[in-house]
Amino acid sequence: MFYLDLFRCLHEHRVRYLLVDGLAMNLHGVPRMTMDVDIVLALDDANLGTFFDGVRKLGLKPQAPVPLESLKDPVQRKAWIETKHMIAFALNAPGTSGATVDVLIQHPLNIEAAFAAVVIRDVDGVPVTLCSIKDMIALKQNTGRRQDQADIEHLRRLQGAQP
Repeated sequence: MFYLDLFRCLHEHRVRYLLVDGLAMNLHGVPRMTMDVDIVLALDDANLGTFFDGVRKLGLKPQAPVPLESLKDPVQRKAWIETKHMIAFALNAPGTSGATVDVLIQHPLNIEAAFAAVVIRDVDGVPVTLCSIKDMIALKQNTGRRQDQADIEHLRRLQGAQP
């Protein structure tokens, strides 16, 4: 299964990532239909290098006609954000209809604080690094999307139910 292969590969390559959005909502206990995998990465060269190794192993390719390595360039990322209003770098999985991995290149999180607050879920023996509920709420605020507002309501209920 593509999703488990992806998370296993990220774990084996020791990629520092946070699963966010739809799949993360599911693993936090809120049913949500989604095909793509949204992640936040530590964007330092070493982490991106290990991420690229894993991505190549899985055969993922950038959706845009740019080299994978362009994701390493902070000037390029800034240009994508400013000129194309891009918030995610999409990678397509071979042989899967519609499954993409979206790497968020613009988000409001303090990445080190977010990594300190991760939630690890075991999915069929594969550890998956989830963004905390608090940080998921921060990601979804001010997007203007109805789905994100609905997600925030569910996440706040979960937050209130935690000891």
